[in-house]
Amino acid sequence: MMVFTPLSPRSRVISGVAVLLSLGLCQRAAAVDNADFRFDTTKDLIAVCAVAATEPEYPVAHQACRAFIEAAGEYHDLVSKPGKLPRLVCYPPTATIEDGVGAFSNWAAAHAGDSKLLGEPPVVGLMRALAAKYPCKG
Repeated sequence: MMVFTPLSPRSRVISGVAVLLSLGLCQRAAAVDNADFRFDTTKDLIAVCAVAATEPEYPVAHQACRAFIEAAGEYHDLVSKPGKLPRLVCYPPTATIEDGVGAFSNWAAAHAGDSKLLGEPPVVGLMRALAAKYPCKG
């Protein structure tokens, strides 16, 4: 599992409410559109994860990107325990969520012109990116 600092239950509720309120209040911006937060395609996840720190949507987008990557990583870890499905991604125990964001961003930049890959479900694109960065040996 990727290393992360869990939030307390109270902090999770406050963060969740803040994210939901922010999503509802965001206006159309050049960097990201509210529809991107539906995460219908890998392109949507790329748009959310690529919001610049200088954009007003950055706090919400950054947390949404991290949350998506963390949730997908945790699910992958659960279903790939011994006796279950084989691992698709073999990241080191020191890998962080931010490392996952970086791996996804680099993969996205390398595949920016591939409409087929960008049209896939975002979890598929994410797993492709993480598997490219952290392949399983044998």
